[in-house]
Amino acid sequence: MLKSKANMGLIPSNRTVSVFRAVLICITAAVLTTACNQSQSINSSEIVKEEFGQLSDGRTAHLYTLTNQNGIEAKITNYGGIIVSLKTPDKDGTLENIVLGFADLDSYLGEHPYFGALIGRYGNRIEDGEFELNGEEYQLSINDGDHHLHGGEKGFDKVLWDAEIIDDTTLQLNYISDDGEEGYPGRLNVTATYRLSDNNELRLEFEATTDSATPVNLTAHSYFNLTGNPKTTILEHELKLHADQYTPATSDLIPTGDIIAVDETPFNFTEFQEVGARIDQVPGGYDHNFVADTSGSRELSLMAEVREPGTGRTLSVFSTEPGIQFYSGNFLDGTLQNEDGIALEQYSGFCLEPQHFPNSPNEPDFPSTILNPGETYKNTIVYQFGVE
Repeated sequence: MLKSKANMGLIPSNRTVSVFRAVLICITAAVLTTACNQSQSINSSEIVKEEFGQLSDGRTAHLYTLTNQNGIEAKITNYGGIIVSLKTPDKDGTLENIVLGFADLDSYLGEHPYFGALIGRYGNRIEDGEFELNGEEYQLSINDGDHHLHGGEKGFDKVLWDAEIIDDTTLQLNYISDDGEEGYPGRLNVTATYRLSDNNELRLEFEATTDSATPVNLTAHSYFNLTGNPKTTILEHELKLHADQYTPATSDLIPTGDIIAVDETPFNFTEFQEVGARIDQVPGGYDHNFVADTSGSRELSLMAEVREPGTGRTLSVFSTEPGIQFYSGNFLDGTLQNEDGIALEQYSGFCLEPQHFPNSPNEPDFPSTILNPGETYKNTIVYQFGVE
């Protein structure tokens, strides 16, 4: 009897075809899955959470890594809301960390000058740590000579914030400051939200409410060095401030209460100037509040621009605040080292801190910093990165 061609192996049987198709489908699915996973690993902007260390009470601090599609990377810990690292490209595309900081939590638990931290309940100084509000006198903690600075002995830079990843670009931090903390009245509920966009902007939005009238002045305290190398000072960075007035201060850096023009002074940065061009004319260096040209508008406005000629990196700072503190890193003295073991010397980094004016609770002519029950405090800061 003749055998069929199928039985002789010349024509595949239906069963053979089915098996072949199944294998082909499996292989195709595996290839597609692998390609998809590789694509996600390259392009994903999902926030990565990892442990950063433990506090003395056993609580764990975490580190959150935000990355955009252009490779900009921000590492933020919920201890103090600190920006631990911020990598941006130079004109050749080389990514480097442009902020001062440490690699581990223990270093942040030690003494340091507010590297990268969120600042509150009151950013900057309050003279003698005293103010009067609604007929009552309040005494705050004293932690800067005779004065109160950046919220006191344990400001918002030294607390563990509750953290929540909202989406692939957004990290939200929350902290409740109890009535009487550091001497402040009222129970303050604060939210700080970080967003990293594909427009190369790191956005920080503050909101706060209180159950009793209290001064509130929140800001952020990153030290920038756009060279990416803190061995190089920031004196050759070029700075432009959109501020034609500033608030002169005493030797203790307490505003005198005056608001004067920057014209014909070493505080004139209305056009790009090297930071170090006139710094020797400012005793102690720059650590002063500048009055924004849009002061009082409460609209998001360009306040400062910085460019670093060598790398081509640029930084623009936008805010809704009426003032901005420019600090040239005068008190850095080499006793601290970054994660690469580089000593952080004087002028290793600069700060641009959008804010209400220092000592406002004691200066009735300054914009008010009093938050009342039923009101919502809002403050937005945007750092925009670029190259030229």
